[in-house]
Amino acid sequence: MEVTPNWIKPVVAMLDAMPGVVAVQPKIKSFFEPAKFEYAGAAGGYIDVYGYPFCRGRIFDTIEKDEGQYNESNEIFWASGACFFVKASVFHEMGGFDEDLFSHQEEIDLCWRMKLKGYKVMYCPGAEVLHYGGGALPKSNPFKTYLNFRNNLIILTKNHPRRALRNMIFQRMILDGIAALRFLFTGNFGDFNAILKAHMHFYGSFRKTLKKRREVQATVTHPEVSAIYKRSIVRKYFLQGKHLFSQLDPRDFY
Repeated sequence: MEVTPNWIKPVVAMLDAMPGVVAVQPKIKSFFEPAKFEYAGAAGGYIDVYGYPFCRGRIFDTIEKDEGQYNESNEIFWASGACFFVKASVFHEMGGFDEDLFSHQEEIDLCWRMKLKGYKVMYCPGAEVLHYGGGALPKSNPFKTYLNFRNNLIILTKNHPRRALRNMIFQRMILDGIAALRFLFTGNFGDFNAILKAHMHFYGSFRKTLKKRREVQATVTHPEVSAIYKRSIVRKYFLQGKHLFSQLDPRDFY
């Protein structure tokens, strides 16, 4: 990570000025292509109705140029683990990261749990960093695919409201199956196997995940959280050609 001059000051100012805000992400751009956002975080993270994560400035493999289109601060769903600030008192109150997630999406899980307690997560465009990217695992590594699919199912089960969870998991099984077949038909056998292994692990550890869910849900004070996209980002991206965050209808966000 390469930081820019005085990058910390705007973040600290935001945390001091907004008592309900406990985590802040700066603008994250590419170390190799500074004119573009970086895959891991860009201008703040969101999830769709099925739990798939995406960012302002990056949806799936489409990464936007930074042309000032996301220069306003706003509430986000998750702050990227590549670079974010979190108040230590709240981090410890939440029990920190879930160590079972290892390396991918543990920050999404943490932010979701914080939001279920009524806290806010913000994006601060006045602070900027350049991210090298793929520090733990390269983007094309099947193990990365495995972790992303496995961990996403775990955090969805832990944190999603009960009334929609069963239907949500069923639909995720279908969507993940389509993703696996897409990898298979394009010759990406490693990624195909990674999705299968992710689901097998998820089913095998389901009892443990349900125990974690009970622990999380027992402390929820704000079940309706903001910055969730009410539609399917998979459908919007692959079937309707909506590749930019600015093409998504703002009314479709909670």
